[in-house]
Amino acid sequence: MNWQAIKAIYVFEMSRTFRTLAQSIVSPVLSTVLYFVVFGAAIGGRIQSVEGISYGAFIVPGLIMLTLLQQSVTNASFGIYFPKFIGTIYELLSAPMSFIEIVIGYVGAAASKAIMIALIILATSTFFVDLQILHPVWMLGFLLLTAISFALLGFIIGIWAGSFEQLQLIPLLVITPLVFLGGSFYSISMLPEFWQGVTRLNPVLYLISGFRWAFFGVADVPVGLSIAAVSAFLVLCLGVIWLIFRTGWRIKP
Repeated sequence: MNWQAIKAIYVFEMSRTFRTLAQSIVSPVLSTVLYFVVFGAAIGGRIQSVEGISYGAFIVPGLIMLTLLQQSVTNASFGIYFPKFIGTIYELLSAPMSFIEIVIGYVGAAASKAIMIALIILATSTFFVDLQILHPVWMLGFLLLTAISFALLGFIIGIWAGSFEQLQLIPLLVITPLVFLGGSFYSISMLPEFWQGVTRLNPVLYLISGFRWAFFGVADVPVGLSIAAVSAFLVLCLGVIWLIFRTGWRIKP
């Protein structure tokens, strides 16, 4: 394993984040705080609690997961798309490093940035609500597993995208709606039975449910199923990336 190459990619990607601090960190944190204030104030005034948890605290895991998914996908997709756009990806492909090392460098940096922002949002939320985390180890585990899985998805999107507009297509039109419809701001037990069944087809539900269980010990679906779902998604993304480098799809002339 060429750790020096991995470190070079990782450090370069992380340094780009700190060069654009306002755009990379401050902006998503402020956006999430606005979500929290609006939903907490507008809806929280009408819904006092959900499953025995104050509504303000209940939506915290959903807001963190919303930002985590968006940032993981966006950072990873832009990270690999930009070298492809300016042509330096061929230098990466010809360097003495395997595709695994390339993936670890870019995905590791994207996941690190997303987790850093998620933890900042978690700390910020304590100023608004009284928050307790029943299973902090599981919370960090879900955070790490989800960030890596969706950073891998973002890596695939970055290779697939043919323009900067396409980079935003899936995060805006797929990821964000799935998060909003996946129980971020409500429990699916509040829905009619038919819509509960429909919501269970949403893969993001399993991520949010497992993450919320780590905070409050309540979940819409079994925790084991949540872990299995995100693990299966991670394996699927790894398989797709292996196939991309095996065939040279979208990265070789």
